[in-house]
Amino acid sequence: MVELFRSLQGYLRPYWRYTLAAPLLMLVEVAMDLLQPQFIKHIIDDGIAKGNMTVVWHTGLAMLGCAFVGLLAGAGCGWMAVLSGLSFGTDLRAGLFRKVQEFSFSNLDEMETGGLMTRLTSDITQTQNAVMMSLRGMVRMPLLLVGSLIMAVWTSPRLGVIYLALIPVVILSMFWITRRTYPLYGKVQARLDALNTVLRENLAGVRVVRAFARAAREIDRFAQANLELMVSNITSVRFSALTMPAMMLTLNSCIVATLWLGGHHVQSGELQVGQVVAFVNYLMQTLISMLVASFILIQLSRARASAVRIVEVLEKAPGLPTASSPERLTVTPGQIEFENVNFSYNAHGHDPVLRNLRFVAQPGQTVAIVGATGSGKSSLVQLIPRFYDVTQGRVLLDGRDVRALVETDLRQQVGIALQESILFSGTIRENIVYGRPEASEEEVVAAARAAQAEEFILRQPHGYETVVGQRGVNLSGGQKQRIAIARALLPKPRVLILDDSTSAVDVHTETKIHEAILSQGFAQTRFIVAQRISTVYRADRILVLEDGEIVGDGTHERLLADNAVYREIYESQTQSGVMIHE
Repeated sequence: MVELFRSLQGYLRPYWRYTLAAPLLMLVEVAMDLLQPQFIKHIIDDGIAKGNMTVVWHTGLAMLGCAFVGLLAGAGCGWMAVLSGLSFGTDLRAGLFRKVQEFSFSNLDEMETGGLMTRLTSDITQTQNAVMMSLRGMVRMPLLLVGSLIMAVWTSPRLGVIYLALIPVVILSMFWITRRTYPLYGKVQARLDALNTVLRENLAGVRVVRAFARAAREIDRFAQANLELMVSNITSVRFSALTMPAMMLTLNSCIVATLWLGGHHVQSGELQVGQVVAFVNYLMQTLISMLVASFILIQLSRARASAVRIVEVLEKAPGLPTASSPERLTVTPGQIEFENVNFSYNAHGHDPVLRNLRFVAQPGQTVAIVGATGSGKSSLVQLIPRFYDVTQGRVLLDGRDVRALVETDLRQQVGIALQESILFSGTIRENIVYGRPEASEEEVVAAARAAQAEEFILRQPHGYETVVGQRGVNLSGGQKQRIAIARALLPKPRVLILDDSTSAVDVHTETKIHEAILSQGFAQTRFIVAQRISTVYRADRILVLEDGEIVGDGTHERLLADNAVYREIYESQTQSGVMIHE
């Protein structure tokens, strides 16, 4: 727990004033609480027993005054604890989100989206609640426990023997419960991850679920994950449920023992009634503080499990290590070279998806990449902007290894449009300018025209200011792809990658998009990944991939004459009605 605190204390340090003020105010509240039994003792022994009502009134007023001071101190402590805890949670959530933004594709492949969502929501909430409880409850309980013990023994050393039997039993019980519940709460959070994953997949793919009439299956999946979460919760709470009855039994047993033993001492004249009443009050304070402390410890066990998961993300090594002295990159001609490149999604380099790739794409050249599904086309182009690092070999931009460049500089020179066009909540214009927010209206319009998107944009209710629904739900697949292409074109990157990004667009519109890209007026190296020969046959150069290797390299005419793999793809499409329009 100490190491966890050290890992997270940086997020609490800016609020040290609140963190320090809370326990100091709690110390005042505890002191006022500890004085109350002494006032009761004084009222009984020196007031009521002797018939002195002046003592009763004066002492009663003093009790009210101390209670009011304790109220103010307790409220101040609670306020400081809330300010510290919520500020800590806000900063921790922001830090965790920033860390996720730094993750490479390999990091995101390793850590599921559902799990990250749980860490950013439930785990953060558990941790910030633990901070608030610690600054209030975990300060109050030890102070009250120790103070009650001291005051009880000072009030009546004869009755203090009861504590010798009480304290070890309670401490061992709390230790056992805490040790048992910690791993159980870790399982609860893992089950919550699984539930969030099922929920996210279902909501993201609800149209597929409806299209294949698989709602019943999804309901069963969710029910199973929900049931497993319930079982884990019940198992963990089962131990917590023992705490209250056990503590109440202990409390009542100790009170009975105190009254029995104290009654004997009162009869023998060794103690006064007020002393016994004060001792009972201190005993109740002790046991109640232990009861609350045990409850807080259970919650801290849950928070500890959450904190471990948060620290796991915060300390996750980036999948793309930064060079010791990264090179800055300004405007570049855009030459791309693959130098004996091997690539595997496996961290150990097993099962490579790309093998022995060697080619050079010259500035201004259009390079098309074709091949069967799973041949490695998308994997190849994702190495250029360094979404992943090569396993062996190098990817060079104008002779410089992309791993040696400042990541943001590299990404600013590479524009990419993927087959799955992700749009964000906001307007169409905001989605187009996503990579260059300062772009002028003329530049936005030019990019939309080049992507053949302006016509349908102007038909929208508010044109470029039309609000895009969640994930672009109010747009067709082709419309989303064209907005994504406009987004990639707007920054005028020196290297442009279209990764099957026109698959939902008709051939005529696709042709116009490529013609517009070619006429941009500046040298741009273009990589076009496609399934359709009609998309790539005009390219300056076509790379044919099979099982992660380049098995063909040349123009459409040359490959059609010399390459069996390319010719097979061509013939399968022409025979199935996919025509090439010269």
